[in-house]
Amino acid sequence: MTDGQWELVEPTLPPIKSPGRIPKHPRRVIVDAFLCVVRSGCSWRQLPADFPPWQTVYWQFQQWERRRVTERILEGLREQVRIAEGREPEPSAGVLDSQSFKAADTVGRDNRGYDAGQRVNGRKGFVTDTLGLLVVACVMPASWQDREGAKATLLSTYLGSPIRHVFADLGFGKLVDWSAEILKTTLEIVRTPADQQGFVVHPKRWVVERSFAWLTAHRRLARDCERDPTVSEAFIRWVAINTTVRGLHQGRPTARQARRTFNTSESQPSPALLSAGAGYVSGVVTPPPGPSGS
Repeated sequence: MTDGQWELVEPTLPPIKSPGRIPKHPRRVIVDAFLCVVRSGCSWRQLPADFPPWQTVYWQFQQWERRRVTERILEGLREQVRIAEGREPEPSAGVLDSQSFKAADTVGRDNRGYDAGQRVNGRKGFVTDTLGLLVVACVMPASWQDREGAKATLLSTYLGSPIRHVFADLGFGKLVDWSAEILKTTLEIVRTPADQQGFVVHPKRWVVERSFAWLTAHRRLARDCERDPTVSEAFIRWVAINTTVRGLHQGRPTARQARRTFNTSESQPSPALLSAGAGYVSGVVTPPPGPSGS
């Protein structure tokens, strides 16, 4: 995380209790360790030695999840993005969709299932999204039907945000009446045009599909390895925090790094070295083989 990105995240973290012991490890290093686990897909015990001990990082991860720190961080960052886009701080509409993820052998039988539609044995994630910004994420066994699993997501959306209009695909069609009667929320089904041929981007649904692509770009979420579904939901929020902060701090189009060039004429081996039997491969001089056993 760069200095500019940390300036966006640091004010949203809970204050350190006073009087109290000063933390031994800076919070920025702890957050970088979270993002390292999410991005690289390594286990807690395989954290590089540059970070604090994995026990310390995991303990802080659990403490912040109990205090719902990631939800408050996301809320603050989402408001900044929407204000920068010229919109209201709080969203009034969202997009609902689900995607099944393969589960590793560390996921128990009681927390996994088989999605016959996508032929995936694992878990299913439901996401309510607006402008590419995560609002609510719910993880459950992949065997759950969309119309059943989405009820928890819609209820969490109703309780935690002012969203009262949700766009979804035909898989959630049976929830239209339930959503209107129980949650007082309009669930609008975005249907595929009858004359559509091939792949067509739907304006009301493409943002949540893009968000799923952002999630699976992080190796920790490409395959679900968590025993507890709430940990998977926490990792989804950390990925959303990472992508949102990068979008806020970027502020300009990305530029491809200039191609590096090498002057091979200056790296030619000397005639004496060539006469000694050394090899020359791609500008790298390899020494002659030593005696056997060396």
